[in-house]
Amino acid sequence: MLDLGAVRSATIRAFGGYRCRLEFVELADGLDALNGEIDPRRIRQCADKLLPARRTEAIDVVLCWDLLNYLNQPALTAVMECIALRCKRGALAHGLIYYSAKAMPERPTTFVPVDDQRIQQLTTPGRERPAPRYSPEDLARCMPRYTVERGRLLRNGMQEFLFKL
Repeated sequence: MLDLGAVRSATIRAFGGYRCRLEFVELADGLDALNGEIDPRRIRQCADKLLPARRTEAIDVVLCWDLLNYLNQPALTAVMECIALRCKRGALAHGLIYYSAKAMPERPTTFVPVDDQRIQQLTTPGRERPAPRYSPEDLARCMPRYTVERGRLLRNGMQEFLFKL
């Protein structure tokens, strides 16, 4: 499993009971580098350096949380392509998209699993920025290897997606 957020004990507890390798990479630290580059080849090189090295054992699950909202479209494409190369066929990626909300926190939010059905958003009040409000069509264009396995609109205005590779 690959978690694109900070290491949290609640996440380790939630997945620690399964026989799996947990990898964490706080990709939020690389947002400026990813979004600031204009050359697609260099964006991909940057994404590749930020992610864990490829291993013999491929990744089954990717937790993107709300990070996809903070990537411009070229960076989103590069990151998800680099992740796809580390995953096995049929891998799942979970993402939360600010869909109806016009604003979102300035930096990615921390989420932690509460139980098998719920996650908790650990929000610190602060500045906001405009939300890109990616549509399913935008995501399909930016993530051509992935299909939407499941999607649902949440009460907080976010759309939760489960993508399949």
